[in-house]
Amino acid sequence: MQKVLVKNLIFDFGGVIVDIERDRSVNAFLELGLKEAENYLDPYHQSGFFLELEEGRIDADRFCELLGALCGRCVSFNQAKAAWMAFITDVPEYRLEYLESLADKYKLFLLSNTNPFIMDWARSPHFSRKGKRLDEYFNKMFLSYELKCVKPDTGIFKHLIAAGPDPRESVFIDDGPANIRTAQELGFMTLLTENGKDWRNQLGELL
Repeated sequence: MQKVLVKNLIFDFGGVIVDIERDRSVNAFLELGLKEAENYLDPYHQSGFFLELEEGRIDADRFCELLGALCGRCVSFNQAKAAWMAFITDVPEYRLEYLESLADKYKLFLLSNTNPFIMDWARSPHFSRKGKRLDEYFNKMFLSYELKCVKPDTGIFKHLIAAGPDPRESVFIDDGPANIRTAQELGFMTLLTENGKDWRNQLGELL
């Protein structure tokens, strides 16, 4: 069988590019006063107004209002951002350097369920030790809150496909089994990774 030529690599953010730990963020929101924080936060798919934020149905200001009402206090953008940022435990430099090496041969895309609080950091020079923004590592980024849909729904993948990448020439790398299943149904080659693990050899074998 002739090997398919891979032209595009599509990466998830949390659990693939950066390491995450849900419980740290749950505890941070508990400290703000959100008593049922555990019910809202998930490593792959949020609930309630947390999901509405990642779906782009509410903006950062409205999120702070709703959070403040449940916490019984005024919650600023920076306070909410700090609680969201507790999700992020590490940005391994070796992964960023690997992305840079891949960019010589492939088009790189990011497809992520995320929100304006985390992206306020990731799209700033504070993201990497080299002062590079997340955007600088990818040809294009597809972010749930901007596209108003989240993985594993097919809608967000269709936004990606409409931008040019042919699923038959693309590898989708994600740590969420449900997201991988949707990608496979749409014809993508896939790699299921594990949060905190070095996936470079696995991807190298596919390429």
